[in-house]
Amino acid sequence: MDQSLPPGLYIVATPIGNLSDLSPRAAETLRRAELILAEDKRVTAKLLAHVGAKAPMETYNDHSSDADRERSLAAIARGAVALVSDAGTPLISDPGYKLVRATRAAGHAIVTIPGPCAAVAALTLAGLPTDRFLFAGFLPAKSKARKKAIAELAAIQASLVFYESGPRLAECLADLAAGLGEREAAVAREISKLHEQCVTGTLAELAERYGQAPPKGEIVIVVGPPPDRQASAEDLDEALRESLAALSPSRAAAEVATRLGIPRKRAYARALELSR
Repeated sequence: MDQSLPPGLYIVATPIGNLSDLSPRAAETLRRAELILAEDKRVTAKLLAHVGAKAPMETYNDHSSDADRERSLAAIARGAVALVSDAGTPLISDPGYKLVRATRAAGHAIVTIPGPCAAVAALTLAGLPTDRFLFAGFLPAKSKARKKAIAELAAIQASLVFYESGPRLAECLADLAAGLGEREAAVAREISKLHEQCVTGTLAELAERYGQAPPKGEIVIVVGPPPDRQASAEDLDEALRESLAALSPSRAAAEVATRLGIPRKRAYARALELSR
């Protein structure tokens, strides 16, 4: 079997906790790469030892310079270069997008090796609507800037996903409760690890809980979408008639309920009446 990979940039998702979550394709890519760009070489060295990969590593992170990126591009032109973050999918609240853009502009191949992502994993644990969600990464550390960012997100008709650290969790949840109201939320931590936990409740309840006992570990906050905003009967009928022209009552109801932020049962009942 030819052990070489075609030249290009290989974006490799790595485990967020359990090493068994590394896909066979990802492990094989790391073993066959000629160079590995790592956010922290000390962290990635443990993973490489686990899969038996022996390629040299260079650091690529938020502190990498334009000159560092040019050196990485030169390596990508010559051979297979794997880009990894400390955990999860590169470019998701991790460095790398500038390198991907530069690689594409230079005409080199880009291959993604999908896998673990803490934001998506938390959504599956939270039990909150997932038909529409917005990943907002880390909110600002300072309260004034954080409150401003939250205000900008308040009207979005979707679940919201944030990353946060243990020491700032309670303060962040309190600001979210003040800015978003009594929404349902979930705090997921240590995902895929031995002590995985997902605690649900309102934002205010969670702020109180973690104010008394700040947790350790890496944390994802998932906040449910805004409550029903009481669309008028006229708004509902107009939207349904438009959708019913092309969709079945059930599909039209689902589309309109999401768009207007109303219960699907209400939209479906009215859709059936209008379609008779």
